[in-house]
Amino acid sequence: MTQAKTAGRPYHHGDLRRALLAAAAEAIEEAGPAALSLRDLARRAGVSHAAPAHHFGDKAGLLTAFAAEGFELLAAALQRIWAETGSLRELGVGYVRFAVDHRAHFEVMFRPDLYHRDDPEVLAAGRRARDALRVGVAAHRPGGDEAERVDLAAWSMVHGFATLWLGGAFSEREVGDDLEAAAREVIRQVL
Repeated sequence: MTQAKTAGRPYHHGDLRRALLAAAAEAIEEAGPAALSLRDLARRAGVSHAAPAHHFGDKAGLLTAFAAEGFELLAAALQRIWAETGSLRELGVGYVRFAVDHRAHFEVMFRPDLYHRDDPEVLAAGRRARDALRVGVAAHRPGGDEAERVDLAAWSMVHGFATLWLGGAFSEREVGDDLEAAAREVIRQVL
């Protein structure tokens, strides 16, 4: 474990990269990705202001790693849900739940203007997440030429619902206050 001292405060970390990504999640939750600064992340992690640049290069590099992490988390969550339930509806609910529970990641993952969209790590992680959703859709869709359009429709539905929920677009009268129940009902209507 590394020990250093910054601004009179000792700090310990076993994984500075991980600590900086956790600080990024906190900062994005508070003020959104546009307000994120490497200097603020360094302060939050208790390291020198050069440490984030050493690990990520620049803000886009940090957000690239953050997006890749988000896609990996989403893929793992969807794979677990599919293995446990085998239910397309629960897969959709899991997608929406992920968006709410990992709001900072969700805000970055689908904003490729914020990061290096051609980065191999983010491309591979994004593919894994998309494939995890496609598994459930494949079990319920027609084959042939319609398959890709059905995948896109299913993804658009759960992503749109999550985005609208996060943005506060629904009234409680429309969907209630139970996220998962509301998502299940919307998905049921479409299925």
